[in-house]
Amino acid sequence: MKRLWLLLGLCGFSSGLQAGPQINVGTVYDYLDGDKSTYLKRVFNSGDSTAFVKVNILEIVYDADGTSREVPVKTQADASARDGLMASPARLIVPANGMQGTRLLLMGNRDTERYFRVRFVPVVPEKEDDFAVSSDEREEYKKNLSAGVNIMTGFGTVFFVRPKDSRFDSVIEDGAERYRLRNNGNTVVVVDEFRNCSLKDETECEPTTKHHILAGRTFEFEKKPGREYRFNLVEGNAKKPLRIASKQ
Repeated sequence: MKRLWLLLGLCGFSSGLQAGPQINVGTVYDYLDGDKSTYLKRVFNSGDSTAFVKVNILEIVYDADGTSREVPVKTQADASARDGLMASPARLIVPANGMQGTRLLLMGNRDTERYFRVRFVPVVPEKEDDFAVSSDEREEYKKNLSAGVNIMTGFGTVFFVRPKDSRFDSVIEDGAERYRLRNNGNTVVVVDEFRNCSLKDETECEPTTKHHILAGRTFEFEKKPGREYRFNLVEGNAKKPLRIASKQ
């Protein structure tokens, strides 16, 4: 009998761990093409209670030495003068097993490519959060969450804003010992699903990776004997599969 109660208790604890909102934002990398000004980002909630989600945005700035830092988006009194990315709405109420969307809008300079960190953070609503819920609804939500053990996980994504006049120019140098791809364009290109596999056994591969090659930068790797390298070169909406084999 004691064992039965222990099992029931563990089951109850396990269900408590699952209680609450569980959000998913889909892809980690998103791209705003040069001829577009807005992008719809969807947030899904597979949990069993409503998710209240804040959208936070920082701009990623690259210094001359290639290091990056994240800085707040410039905000001015006049919203039309804002320089950077904004989310509308910046507060999402996503129902259980439902979906809600926010539009990411770029305002300001698009002469060069820009990069932003967009964070989707589930929160317990407070008065100052500007969620459209009453005090009673807010307290009821807190009460329901406190009934179980909840881990509300947020997600950070990277948003690439291409320049208005985007130009792709990928230069490839396929040498005997090294492969080099230089991005001479003015917008990011992607080395997607990069795989390093054995020529003798196609199932013997290193983990698949993804690489973003910013304008003016280079992606390269050593061509080791007996290895084959496969990836997709993605330039905007164009995708080109490549396969590079080294000498035996």
